[in-house]
Amino acid sequence: MNNIKIYLTTLLSIVLILLFQSCNFLDTDDYYFNETLQVDSIFSNKRNLEKYVWGTAAYFPDEGRIFGNNYTPGPFATDEGFTLFDTGEFHGMAFVLDEVKANNMYGMDIWGNMYQIIRKSNTILARMDEAADMTASDKRDMLGYVYFMRAYAYYHLLMQYGPVILVGDEILENNEVPEYYNTQRATYDECVEYICQELEKAAQFLPVEVAINFFGRPTKGAAYGLIARLRLQAASPLFNGQSAARVYFGNWTRKTDGKHYIPQTYNERKWAEAAFAAKRIMDMKIYALHTVEKQGDTPTLPENVPSAPFPDGAGNIDPFRSYSYMFNGETLGSQNKEFIWGRMSPSTLSYTQHSFPVANMGGWNGMGVTQKVIDAYYMADGRDITTSSTQYPYSEDGFVGGGDKTFSGYILKGSVHKMYANREMRFYANIGFSECFWTASTTSETARKNIVVTYYKDGNAGKESHQGNVNNYPITGYVLRKYIHPDDAWAGTAAARIDKPFPIIRYAEILLSYAEALNNLTTTHTVTDTVSGEQYTLTRDVEEIRSAFNQVRFRAGLPGLSDTELASPETIQQLIERERMIEFLFENRRYYDVRRWGIYEETENEPMQGMDTDAYKEGFYNRVHLNHSKARNRIVNKRLVFMPIALDEIRKVPNLDQNPGWEN
Repeated sequence: MNNIKIYLTTLLSIVLILLFQSCNFLDTDDYYFNETLQVDSIFSNKRNLEKYVWGTAAYFPDEGRIFGNNYTPGPFATDEGFTLFDTGEFHGMAFVLDEVKANNMYGMDIWGNMYQIIRKSNTILARMDEAADMTASDKRDMLGYVYFMRAYAYYHLLMQYGPVILVGDEILENNEVPEYYNTQRATYDECVEYICQELEKAAQFLPVEVAINFFGRPTKGAAYGLIARLRLQAASPLFNGQSAARVYFGNWTRKTDGKHYIPQTYNERKWAEAAFAAKRIMDMKIYALHTVEKQGDTPTLPENVPSAPFPDGAGNIDPFRSYSYMFNGETLGSQNKEFIWGRMSPSTLSYTQHSFPVANMGGWNGMGVTQKVIDAYYMADGRDITTSSTQYPYSEDGFVGGGDKTFSGYILKGSVHKMYANREMRFYANIGFSECFWTASTTSETARKNIVVTYYKDGNAGKESHQGNVNNYPITGYVLRKYIHPDDAWAGTAAARIDKPFPIIRYAEILLSYAEALNNLTTTHTVTDTVSGEQYTLTRDVEEIRSAFNQVRFRAGLPGLSDTELASPETIQQLIERERMIEFLFENRRYYDVRRWGIYEETENEPMQGMDTDAYKEGFYNRVHLNHSKARNRIVNKRLVFMPIALDEIRKVPNLDQNPGWEN
C-alpha cells in the first residue's frame, strides 16, 4: 500500500506540473486524478455514481455565506450594510475599499470551482449509462440534478463575472498545447439563453417537491425560479440596450470579432419573457407567501389596510410573525411554502454572533445596517417618515415614554426614541436599534439575557463597550437582527441557537419580479411555453401588478397600491425598488438589483450615514456621516459592476477579455 501511495503522489505531482500552464476552467480539483484512476468504479454502479454527483454538488458555496468569508461581495458591498471588521474576513468591504484586484480576489474567486462542477457534470452526462444497475427512472432523476448543477455553476459565473466561456457538453482534455485552450467569452445574451435552456431541460426531470429530509435539493420550481431571475436581469436597463448599457458597456467589445458583450439595442420583449417566467411559477399553485395566523397579541391593523383574509388583505394574519419566522428559524425551511428554494445555512447561523453585543452576550457587535435602510422602512400605515400621520406619527425629537408595548411577542421599550415607534413590522423583525430589547432566552444566566441594548458612546453596546477590540461596535448605531431568534444566545450557561434556513429564492421575489416586468411593457406580447405549448399574453395589466405587489405589502401589514400610483410606470418602478430593498434586506439581492437597474453609482455615491455613535445619549440620535476612514475611502466605480477575472486566467488565454476597468 505504501508503494502505491508513493506512486500516486508522484503521479499527482507530475500531472500538476504539466497542468501549471492550463486554465482553471479546464482544471479539476486534486481529487480528479484519483478519480481518473478509479473511473471505472465511479461509473460501474448507481451507488458510486450518486456519491460522485453529490460530491460534485458540494463544490457549490453555502448560499448564506454572504456576510463574512463570503464567496460574493454581498450586502457589505452595498448601501445596506457597513462594518469596521477586518476586510480579510468581510470581503464585501474589501471590494468597495478597492482592495480586490485581479491578482487578489479575497477568497471570492469562484471561477475554478464552478468550472470544476461543469467538467464533472459533463463527465457524468457522457458516462452515466455505464452504470448498468440504474433504471430509466434513476437516470431521469440524475439527469435533472446534473443539468441543474451545470446550469447553476454557469449562473454563479454570470452573476459574478458577467459573460463567461461556454464549453457545452465538451470534456476538454488535459495536458494539451496552449493553443488548444485558447477560447473566448460568449456574449451576455448567449450566456443567459444557454443557462435558461439548461434549466428548462433540468426542470423536465426535477421533482416538483422533495421530501422534508431532502430540503435543499433543487426542484422544478428552483429551476424555474433561476430562469425568472435571469430573465428579469437580462431585461433590465444595464443589460438591455438602454442608456445604462451604453454608458457602462458601450465600448466593451470582444477582441476577436468586435462584437458587443452587452446588447446596445433595447428589446422590450425581454420584459415579457421575464413576466412569463414569473407567471409560470405563480401558475404552479404550490408556492405562497409565508403567513402566521393572527393571535391575541397581534396589533390592530391601520384603517387603510384591508381587513379581508390574506391575500386580499391582512385581516387574518400576524404580519410580524409572518415575516420574522421565515428567517429566525421558528418556521422550518422545509415546511415553508414561500421558499421556492432554500437550504440550511451554517454560515447564516454563525454570523448572527456578529450582531450580538460584546458585553454579557458574547457577540462581536459590528453587523451594521445603514441609516438609509432605516429611513426606507414605512410607518405602520404605509406612509413615509416625511409624511407621517397623526395616528402613527414620526418624530426625531425625544423618547416615547410610558410603559413598554408588546405585540406579536415583541417588546418595544418605552425608553426608545420616537423615530423607532410606529414603524412597519419588517423594521422590528430586521433591525437592532438603541434601546432594543434582546431576550437570549436559552441561557439560564440572568445577567446575560433580557437586556436593553444601547449603542450610544457609553452604552452597553456602544463605542466604549468593545472590551479590547475597538472595531467591536456598530458605527451606524444599528445591527442586523433578521436571522436572530428570541431564544438565540451566544453566552451563558445552556446558551444555544436555532438552526437557520437561508432563502435562495422566495416567492416574494417572484411576485415583485412579475409586477416589475409587467410594469415595463408598453404593448402586448405573446410568449409560448416551449414545454407545454401554452401561450401567455402579457401586457401592462394594472390589476395583475396590483395583485402581485399587494400580496407582499399585505403580508407586512401595509396598504396596497393606489390607483394614482398604478397609473404611473415611473412611480411603480420606484415603489418596487424600495420594496425590494426592504423585503430582501441582507438576502444578497440589493447588490445585483442596483446594478441591473443602472442606478449603482447613484445609490452608492450617497454618503454612508448612521446615528452619532461618538456621542453620549443626549447627542446620539442625530444623523451623521460615518466618521471613519473606511467610510470615507469607499469607492464607486463602473468596474465594480462585475468582479474581475483572475489575472492568471487572463494571461493564459490570449482571447479571454478582462472585465471593463480591471487591469490585466
